Formats: sequence, C-alpha cells, structure tokens
Amino acid sequence: MAVGIEIRNIVKRFGAATALDGVSLDIKPGELFFLLGPSGCGKTTLLRHIAGFYEPDEGSILIGGEDVTRLPPHKRDTGMVFQSYALWPHMTLAENVAFGLEMRKVPKAEAAERVAKALAAVQMEDKASRRPNQLSGGQQQRVALARALVVHPRCLLLDEPLSNLDAKLRLEMRLEIRRICKEAGLTAVYVTHDQKEALSIADRLAVMRSGRLEQVGTPLDVYRHPCNRFVASFIGETNFLPPDFFGDASAFPGAATLSVRPETVHLGEPPAGVPALRFSGTVHGTVYLGETAEHLLDHGRPGLPPVKVFELNPAMISRDAARTSAAWVSPADVVPLAD
Repeated sequence: MAVGIEIRNIVKRFGAATALDGVSLDIKPGELFFLLGPSGCGKTTLLRHIAGFYEPDEGSILIGGEDVTRLPPHKRDTGMVFQSYALWPHMTLAENVAFGLEMRKVPKAEAAERVAKALAAVQMEDKASRRPNQLSGGQQQRVALARALVVHPRCLLLDEPLSNLDAKLRLEMRLEIRRICKEAGLTAVYVTHDQKEALSIADRLAVMRSGRLEQVGTPLDVYRHPCNRFVASFIGETNFLPPDFFGDASAFPGAATLSVRPETVHLGEPPAGVPALRFSGTVHGTVYLGETAEHLLDHGRPGLPPVKVFELNPAMISRDAARTSAAWVSPADVVPLAD
C-alpha cells in the first residue's frame, strides 16, 4: 500500500553552510513527486535525508506516519536508484536484483519469484542471465529500478537516474519510470535539474533554491503561474517585461515585472473579438528548429532585450531579412510578479 511522506521543518548545516533551511513538505501516497532546482539548491540533500543517509540538525521525517528521522537507511523500507546504476559487474542481472533480498534473508524460492516479477516489471526478464557490461545504459537503469522494486519498498527514491543516458533514451525512460511507479502503486521522490523531465511525468513538483522551497504545485500550475522571477526563469523560458510594456501599468497592480512565455506571443493581428495586448517590432535573429521557429522581436524600447517568440510549425522562414510585424498576447498569458 502506498504511503505518504511528511517532512517537517528540516534544517541541515555543513559547517557554516546551511544546506536545508526549514523545509516542510507533504508528499501524498502514490504520488510521483519531483524535487527540482539548480546545482547546490539542496534537492539531493533532502532526498538523502528521506533515505536516511543524513540526519537533520532540526526537524523530523515521517514515512507512512512513522517517525523515521533517526532510523538508519536499511530500516526505512525505501528503494534507492542512483544515476550511476551501481550494479555489480561480476553478477548476472538476476543476481544483482536478488542481492537486497539475500541481505534480508528472504527464502530462495520466494526470492526467485520476486526477482522474476521485478525484471518483468521493467521488461528485462529475457536478459536475467546476462551481466551488466552486456547491456546498454538504458537497460542497466531498468535493472537498477528492478533491484529497488524487488524489496517491496514503501517508497522509491530516485537521484537523477537518467542523467547518464543520451537524449533519446531519456525520453523513453521517463515514461517507463512513470509506468513502473504507477503500476506498482509506489510513492516516488525524484531529484532532477531537468525541467522537461519534471514537467513531463511529475504529479507534483517542488522548485528549490538555496535550501528552501520556492514553489510547490502541479507541473501545469508551476509553469503557467510561477510565484516569482526565479521560478519563472528556471521552469522553461520567459520574457520579463516592465508593467507598462503594453501601455497601462495600472492593469497589473503590485507587479514589479511581467512574465510572458515565448509560446504565448503571437505574430500578426489577433483574431476579431479576441482580447489582446498589442505591441509591434522588428523580427530578426530567427532560429529554425523544425517543429518550432524562435524569433527575436525588437520592440525599440532602450535597455530592454528583444521579446522572444516561439512559432509552432512555421510555414516559412527568413533567417536574415528583418521584417516589421504586429504582435499580441492574451491577457490570461501575462503573469504579474512581485519580485
């Protein structure tokens, strides 16, 4: 049965540096939850507290309602998946997966059955007798997942598990990890710095900075409604514009800046009857990417960078010739930010 994870006011210091600064978080049973942020923000440190590799200086951690703050890792019933796979090269895949069961003294017949089921869950049952060096990186990561699943953990902890894979494999494994977690009914906590990885498969995510939580929410909420400038710039790309960019700054009371995503900016005139905030400029610096074109729209305001525009499925591209163009944004796509 899936369990929830409660993190209460966790503080962790390494000498004079505060790695976690009063972090509190509730992760729901069966949730695939992402910790996201730049290097050094505290996301891996927080994951290692959940796993039991670190003890907090202050605060507590509960898994399934049980206070595990001072329990060692092997008594927490968590499964850990690392970015390095950490497979024993001299063992077969089945032996690698069975290793944790041997440590727990699970009877051989039961262990063999559980190993077979775990390998089947990650679609590697036909390669049980192979050794790690006979596998691709994606296959090795599947085995690492099976090894974590076979002990029937209360929750699964993943520390940047796809960072060593090439781009195509990362895309494939994203969906596989979500499928495996949901089919097993596991609560999973996943650390990454890859925004698209988090947006594509998370149920909810937390954006961290300097040991604190900046924002917690669904991928859609965090992307479309960032709470501050840091989150808006870290999750995807955005244009930061002054409150008077579209004319009347009083339309955005209390805003220090406006966040406008490049894909919400449209070149040309808005359709009749559609609410729109208009501006114009000179299009230049086009980059063609196949499914999209990225344009820079120079609006002529001194000291303000050009507006970036993403055009989906562009029909015609002129890389070098500048052209003037009207542009517009829906008011619903403009996010006022206080900082």
